[in-house]
Amino acid sequence: MTHTPWQPISPVKPARPVKEPLTRERIVDAAMRLMVEQGYDAVSMRKIAQVLDTGPASLYAHVANKSELDQLLVDRAAEQMKLPETPDPERWQEQLKDAMREMIRVMRANPGVARAAIGNVPLGEQALLMTERILAILKAGRIPDQAAAWAVDLIPLYVTAVAFEETVQNAAAWTPEDVTHFTTQMSEFFKQLPVDRFPFTVALAVPMTSGAEGDERFEFGITVIAAGLASLAEKD
Repeated sequence: MTHTPWQPISPVKPARPVKEPLTRERIVDAAMRLMVEQGYDAVSMRKIAQVLDTGPASLYAHVANKSELDQLLVDRAAEQMKLPETPDPERWQEQLKDAMREMIRVMRANPGVARAAIGNVPLGEQALLMTERILAILKAGRIPDQAAAWAVDLIPLYVTAVAFEETVQNAAAWTPEDVTHFTTQMSEFFKQLPVDRFPFTVALAVPMTSGAEGDERFEFGITVIAAGLASLAEKD
C-alpha cells in the first residue's frame, strides 16, 4: 500500500473585508462632512476619494463634476429645511419670513453650503420642493406671477449672501471683540469723511455700523422683502 507523503497544510488567509459599494449618497455624505469640518475649499474629488478609500476616477461614475457635486450639496441642505406645506393667506408674510429664517438656519448648520449655492440654479428635487413651497406662500399672498417668479430668485440670493459673509468671518475666526473693534473702526472712518461731500454718511456713521452681531440686520432684510412683496399683492 502506497502512502502519500505528509504535506503541511497552508495557513488559511484571512478574508478581505468587503468594501461598501460606492454610491452617490456616500459621496455626498463624505463631501458634506469635509465641507462642514474643513470648509468649502477643502472639498475636492481627490479628498473625497481619500475619505472613501478609493480613486478619484471611480467617483466620476456617480458624480459628473464639481458643479454637479455643488448641486447635490445644496440639495442635501435643502432636505433639512422645514417649510410650511400649507400656506395661510392670513399669515403669508410671517410664513415667508419663517421660511427665510429656516434657510439661514440650515446654511449656518452646514458652513460652506452658501458658497456651493452661489451662481447655481437649484435643480435638485429637494431644492425644487423648497422653491415650490415658497411659491405657494407667495401665491397665497396674491403676489402676481412675475413678482413671485422673481422673488424665489431674490429670496435665496439674499439669504445665501448673508450666510456666505458669515462663513468668511467665521473662517477668519473673529471673536466678538474683533467684531466690536472692526465696527468701531468703520464708524470712526465714516465720521472722519469730509462732511461737505458725505453729509449723510457722516451723520449716520453709528447706525450704519450697528447690528453687526445677532440677527437684527437679517431680520431687517427679511422684513423689507416681505413688506415689499406685500405692496405688490393683487387687490380685490
